[in-house]
Amino acid sequence: MHSEVTDNFQTTIPIEVREKLKLTASDSIEWDISEEGIRIRRNDNPLSNFMGFIKVGSGSVENDISAAQENRLEKSKK
Repeated sequence: MHSEVTDNFQTTIPIEVREKLKLTASDSIEWDISEEGIRIRRNDNPLSNFMGFIKVGSGSVENDISAAQENRLEKSKK
């Protein structure tokens, strides 16, 4: 099997790979790079699509709970 890389560094995933991974259009794949080589696998974790999307520092569970309780209280007043 082989694929060509376009000028935009895009490629077509061979049908044998698509069928083996049960890929459909707009599915997400993950590239694992190690000393042994590169492994491509289907990414079945929908939340990982948003990894790095929101940048926040480390938080406090106590502060988050308090903020959620205050928010709920405000909504119940309306």
